Amino acid sequence: MKFIRRLHLYLGCFFTPLLLLYIGTGWYQTVSANRNKGLGEAGGWREKLTSIHVDQVFPTESAETYSPQMFQYLVIAMSIALILTILLGVFLAFKTSRQKWPVWAALILGFIIPVILLWLGQSSESPF
Repeated sequence: MKFIRRLHLYLGCFFTPLLLLYIGTGWYQTVSANRNKGLGEAGGWREKLTSIHVDQVFPTESAETYSPQMFQYLVIAMSIALILTILLGVFLAFKTSRQKWPVWAALILGFIIPVILLWLGQSSESPF
């Protein structure tokens, strides 16, 4: 059980920077109406589920108009709660760990590795 708790702690700290990035950008996408596509473009179930994430609506043929405002409020509340939960998790990781350097290492690697992978992906020839 102790191993599982430590694994959870380090994985949580490692993915914290990436989670915060995705939560923040998702929050921005939710409140930003700056899209170049039409509302609920496609009719398949996957495209409809994508419309929930991108447009904050579930497109149906019977609807004449859509108002995503209430769903946007829910997504903003979820984003705030997730950010607070992640930050509380990092705080608890530092408070409950005897050695702080593995927590710092997980956080730093969780920031550096995505940056390196994004940087490698920008080269003219992919290494993969």
